[in-house]
Amino acid sequence: MGLRTFLLVSAWLVACLVWAGTATRAQRSGMFMGSATDPGIAYFSGPFDNAVERLNQRLDAGAVRLAFDGRSGYLRSALDAIGLSIDSQVLVFSRASLQRRLIGPANPRAIFFNDYAALGWVRDGDLIEVAAHDATKGIVFYTLAQQEVEAPRFRRVTLCLGCHMNGETLGVPGLLMFSSLPESDQGPASATFMNHSMPVERRFGGWFVTGGVTPLNHRGNGVAALAGRSRALTSTTGLYDADAYLSNTSDIAALLVLTHQANTVNGMIRAGWEARSIDPALHPGTPPGSEVLHAPVLRALAADVVDSLLFIDEAPLAGRVQSASGFAERFAAVGPSDSKGRSLRQLDLTRRLMTYPCSYLIYSPVFDALPASMKTMIYERLWQVLSGADTDVRYQRALTLADRQAIVEILSETKPGLPDYFRPITK
Repeated sequence: MGLRTFLLVSAWLVACLVWAGTATRAQRSGMFMGSATDPGIAYFSGPFDNAVERLNQRLDAGAVRLAFDGRSGYLRSALDAIGLSIDSQVLVFSRASLQRRLIGPANPRAIFFNDYAALGWVRDGDLIEVAAHDATKGIVFYTLAQQEVEAPRFRRVTLCLGCHMNGETLGVPGLLMFSSLPESDQGPASATFMNHSMPVERRFGGWFVTGGVTPLNHRGNGVAALAGRSRALTSTTGLYDADAYLSNTSDIAALLVLTHQANTVNGMIRAGWEARSIDPALHPGTPPGSEVLHAPVLRALAADVVDSLLFIDEAPLAGRVQSASGFAERFAAVGPSDSKGRSLRQLDLTRRLMTYPCSYLIYSPVFDALPASMKTMIYERLWQVLSGADTDVRYQRALTLADRQAIVEILSETKPGLPDYFRPITK
């Protein structure tokens, strides 16, 4: 093991120990307890189906080249090659990643993301880190060495699983977002896993936040440079040396979207893993009919996925959110849109995140690659809720008749493979 690798491994071990010991663990309804090496999952062996694997194939064929640019290294060309927009940048200064020794308020880690990948960059770091949403494997992790070479290539790594495969990710390789509180006279640093049900006033500790909520009600921008000053920021200019950074924003709309995305993707991955781990077709010798015994568990998981897709327990926004980076406009414009111009990517940003509260992740490769049995259960449960057949107060409170009607109409025009029992709703 070389010195550089030893230092990275040591930093990773310290980070995991610190966060495992101080994070306030969210109470979740179980996690995947099977094996990542199960024949139905085979996480550590191919084939892999994600954006980074496809990019590596293009790099190997010479169809794409990555350009090295000073202190930012391969950052800009890697973003372009993967399809990540600069306006998606969010900045975190809490020390909780592989390169934690370099991260802080004066050198925040930049994260860029879309529906199928997230990239982390630390100025003067040894690596660019990428988490790719694989169609069947879960989140697969890659690094790109920040050294100018003739043929740069992303390398698949499993080191990240020490933090990214635990109770917070539902026991599958997943995404993590924490809201942290710094060390103080009252105690050590602590962190809480963020999801869209967490009240906004408890979110974004350890993150820079630009734009904002009126009135301001989050934990972001808690840095010494702003002590005694307003924490409402339109940009991060003046808070750290901006050399090599591609943007001076850490947009609140992007942070809200990523918070929802991390939790929902993890839930879909877990549902897929559970279904694959008991699929008789993937496990020769399984007694006929044994899958019936697992149906209640799978249906419960399908219900969890639907609740997340429909933002059922979403914490309300307590004020108007102002997005200043261009992220909100670009995100909403991606579509797909129905004949009335409506899209599940349109942002509300007044009382809730989305105008039509059904997640755009229903179009994602992770959703589309779910086993047919699990997808059938999810669609059946989705229709129970949207049709109004389930009269539980949670659903009545979260979804109005107009919401349910609009969601069904949009899905009917934009989601291939939607079951034909999704019909117009009248009550």
